[in-house]
Amino acid sequence: MTAVYPATRARKRTFGVYIGRFEPPHTAHLLVMQEALQSVQKLIIVIGSARAARNTKNPFTADERQDIITAMLAEAGIPRSRLLFVHVRDYFYNESLWLSEVQKGVQAYTHGSSDIALIGHIKDESSYYLRSFPAWEFIPTHVISPLSATDVRKAYFEDQLEDVQNMVPPAVNTFLQHFSKTNEYRELREEYQYLKNYKVAWKDAPFPPIFVTTDAVITRSGHVLLVRRAGLPGRGRLAMPGGFLEQKETLLESCTREIHEETGLSEAVNLVGNLKAQAVFDYPDRSQRGRTVTHAFHFDLGIGQLATLRAASDAAEALWMPLSEALAQPELFFEDHHAIIEHFLMRG
Repeated sequence: MTAVYPATRARKRTFGVYIGRFEPPHTAHLLVMQEALQSVQKLIIVIGSARAARNTKNPFTADERQDIITAMLAEAGIPRSRLLFVHVRDYFYNESLWLSEVQKGVQAYTHGSSDIALIGHIKDESSYYLRSFPAWEFIPTHVISPLSATDVRKAYFEDQLEDVQNMVPPAVNTFLQHFSKTNEYRELREEYQYLKNYKVAWKDAPFPPIFVTTDAVITRSGHVLLVRRAGLPGRGRLAMPGGFLEQKETLLESCTREIHEETGLSEAVNLVGNLKAQAVFDYPDRSQRGRTVTHAFHFDLGIGQLATLRAASDAAEALWMPLSEALAQPELFFEDHHAIIEHFLMRG
């Protein structure tokens, strides 16, 4: 890992913007931030995947990552006064909303200033966003490093503690050590092993598997029908009723079967007659189990008494949740289920 800093510029830009998930921040992130602070007066650090439920890809909350980054930079002699933070949710199916949220967060600090530089390194397709803010000058980083947060997480969940220590600054390592003693870590590590075994089971398939699932957004009287997952992955998370497509059923048949199996919703409820919309959700990384394409159906049961539910199959609980509560709490939901519910309900 090397950092070749350019000669000091005559004028520092007022603001720099550095976008990442920092799950967790590692030594290369620190070097990029230190380099950026040579060129800008204040660094706006945009933390992605905010308000997502903990999982092995996003194990830490945005607040935790902000605290870690602040501690990491303080340890390197950077005062907190030079740092600004923006937390941005994932919008898997609406890139414009993501761009808008980044811009809005940055503008809250810049107050109309155009003296803004975007810091980053275009290394692969995951760096596409660096071309998405043409109003900001792009300053490529000179930090060259093979480090990856994916590798840090792998070492962390596989107890390769010496490798972790070699990849992250001391302040980050201290946080990770403390976090490893929590119930959240134990749950994440169990999920990590489950996912690892899940992928091993498919390693001899002639082609990388593509799984097909169906999911249901069922609304009635300002509520949405949800289940709480009983098993891994995503144990305890809220989800739409749904599951894997079976060999001899249509997508709609699969969806209605899963609804009745998981929620105990009466067969007398006319789901098909109340089908309002359907859509395919195929964000490539939407599931950590592997490439999973889901066909989601929105059933609007209108106004009236909420049906009695009885959780079964792989659901620990079935419940009606007010729409306002569901939409306001993305951190409670499994994978991209909140985004799918939001897609149907925000259509009007």
